[in-house]
Amino acid sequence: MLKDVTSEPALPAESGGVPDLAALTRVVARQRAEMDRLQELAATSAVLERAKGALMAQRGCSPDAAQEELQRRAKAGRRTLLEECWITLGSLVSTPQAEQAPAPARTTAPGAAPTPFADEVDATALDRLSRALVRVGTPQDLAHRLLNHLASDVGAGAVMLYARTPGGGLELLAHAGVDASLADQWSRVPPVSGIAALDALRADEPRWLEDPRKDAEQYLLIGGQPQRWPSRAWLPVTTGESADVALGILCRSEGPFTARVREHLLAVAQLCAGPLRAFQSRTAPALGPVADAVQTVFDRLPVAAVLLAPIAPDGGQVEDFRVDAATGGAFDAVGRSGRDLVGLRFLECWPEVAEEPLWQGCLRALNDEEPYESEPFARQQLVAGSSELSTYRARAVRLGDGLVVSWLRHDPSDRQEQRLADVQRLGNLGWATWNLVTGEATWSSQVFAIFERDPALGVVPLHGLPRLGLSEDVPVLARAVGELVRHGRPCDVPFRVVTRDGVRHLRMVAEAVPDAHGEPVEVHGFVQDLTAQRNAELALVASERAMLTQHGVLQAERTVAARLQDALLPLPRQPVELAGLRVDIAYLPAQAGLNVGGDWFSAIELPDGDALFVVGDVAGHGMGAVAAMALLRFTAKGMIITGSSLTGALSRLNALLLHSRDPHGSATMIMARYSPRERRLVWAQAGHPPPLLVRDGEARYLERPFGMLLGATDAPRYDEAEVDLKPGDRLLLYTDGLVERPAESIDRGLERLSGAAGPGGAASPAPLKQLLGALLDPEGRDDVCVCDIQVPLDDAR
Repeated sequence: MLKDVTSEPALPAESGGVPDLAALTRVVARQRAEMDRLQELAATSAVLERAKGALMAQRGCSPDAAQEELQRRAKAGRRTLLEECWITLGSLVSTPQAEQAPAPARTTAPGAAPTPFADEVDATALDRLSRALVRVGTPQDLAHRLLNHLASDVGAGAVMLYARTPGGGLELLAHAGVDASLADQWSRVPPVSGIAALDALRADEPRWLEDPRKDAEQYLLIGGQPQRWPSRAWLPVTTGESADVALGILCRSEGPFTARVREHLLAVAQLCAGPLRAFQSRTAPALGPVADAVQTVFDRLPVAAVLLAPIAPDGGQVEDFRVDAATGGAFDAVGRSGRDLVGLRFLECWPEVAEEPLWQGCLRALNDEEPYESEPFARQQLVAGSSELSTYRARAVRLGDGLVVSWLRHDPSDRQEQRLADVQRLGNLGWATWNLVTGEATWSSQVFAIFERDPALGVVPLHGLPRLGLSEDVPVLARAVGELVRHGRPCDVPFRVVTRDGVRHLRMVAEAVPDAHGEPVEVHGFVQDLTAQRNAELALVASERAMLTQHGVLQAERTVAARLQDALLPLPRQPVELAGLRVDIAYLPAQAGLNVGGDWFSAIELPDGDALFVVGDVAGHGMGAVAAMALLRFTAKGMIITGSSLTGALSRLNALLLHSRDPHGSATMIMARYSPRERRLVWAQAGHPPPLLVRDGEARYLERPFGMLLGATDAPRYDEAEVDLKPGDRLLLYTDGLVERPAESIDRGLERLSGAAGPGGAASPAPLKQLLGALLDPEGRDDVCVCDIQVPLDDAR
């Protein structure tokens, strides 16, 4: 198998310059960190796949079902998925199809305060330890990893791992924090009484040594002086059907273990069962003394291959294979090869195989004695210092009671041919050659597919190629082929052919190879199908034409609507006087789009000397909005002139809009009637923003009387309000375009208007043009209509 390699870009050095040492160091550090991350990820995946494989063998379930079961157990036990995998691997039993009971959930030990912080600390420490265990390769590695984590967690000063021997004694598997002489002294322990580790294994219960004086009376303490490790814990670790490994944690601190520490150490022992079981499965290969001879042969084989022995507990189903020999060219997921793989499990080294056809192929080859050969697949390989994607086939052949699995790399010429076929397929092109001397010609399979020509009919001669095109393309194609054959002039010519699917747009690029006298003797080139690209270009052109046509229609409609609006809504060039008031009008069309809006105004003096002010906003844009605006404007004036009240006029205008040609049309409106005798303004509104009154430099909005949007309902209600004006007062009637901005609340716009109109006082109000310049957004605003009404200061009535 092959190792995945992540390459790093070249150093960012100037051309011809010397690479910067600091930059080189950073690149190496990044590469090392990335390699460590990938190796940890691969090792973590290996643990997960091993646990899934174990559940699949026990329960006869699919890989997905096994992963779901692991996730369910982890959630129920309040553990991480990786913790659950280690616990599952450590609690395997030898009975096939056995139902494995899930490990108990992580709970607070008796007597411990159930604080969330303590649970979080324990969970974090166990998660950190479970991730560290994926890089453990030997029992000695395990002991050092445990000491590193437990030193800070529980104050551990040493860790010892003992395995039960067939004679009932103990053998020291690994140690950390213990000097070599002491470890050698306690490397083997006979089956005698007074040994805490043996007592823990025999009773299958932990032994907590917390009082050195009493403990020395009952047990023979390792290290002699109990002051070195005042408290000790010996925990049985079950890696099969019974406890066969004792984990010793020797602590530097005095006093008893708290309930939380006990719970934590028991969980640590449970996690260690998985790696310890894996260590046991690597010992004593089935071939015995033959294994060294086989490995010696494998050391000299120039291929990637492994010799596998099946692992089938009690003669049941094969749940995995053990690697008994491996060649130097076989790399596993974390980069181990050769003799480093011996004793490991197949799915531990290559976890991805569990979900690939190779796994079933191995099982069939083992049972049927028929060799299995996979379909080609791609793998990354390190070639001449760089990562290269290569194509392989896997082969499994039975050898005695085991299997030999090898990975065969395709010849470079095969890979080159495959790459060429991929390029032709992806580019929808094919190559062709014509020998002008012998008349021989060759087409690739893709050329036959492009022309939809049966390969049994053979290649079309070069002089006959123009006849394949459409009649209008034949002269151009014939001329290009003639120049190519007679004068050796390269050609790049588009043409079209008719196929069962319609017309195809093709491109032919070819050149001639001359002989020693300069005469063309061979033509080679390619034919490419550009139909999809050409169709996209034609569709784009059609879309652009349609857009231009629509743009012209909209522009024409805008021009007509604008002219109609100017005719129906003439703007005074300067302020006018109505009923003793100074009135200034402003209308600004929208900045964006082609449509004309429906904002409008009306300011007239009535026959009785009063003044009428109307500001409205019709929903929508374009000709429809202009027509509705004209209807409302002239009808409103006519109704008031003929004696209707403001509320009566609004009710009739609502009915008129409801029965217009656009049943969904609506509008807002404000109507005000000013009596110069009392300086009283009576007004009503239909869903319109409130007027702004500026008096003595202070701005306030008038409280709106009830009034519904025009066109909203056939049973509307409208009320009137009145306000007495004083000399120097300023009243602004406006449409919502003055205060609305995209993605902003209208309240913010109302605050902005009152703030801009208030300062200055009655003696010097800001001109309307200046006020609009300070308020309006230069981009993306709507239509704006403003009626600025001012009571002169010299009005002494």
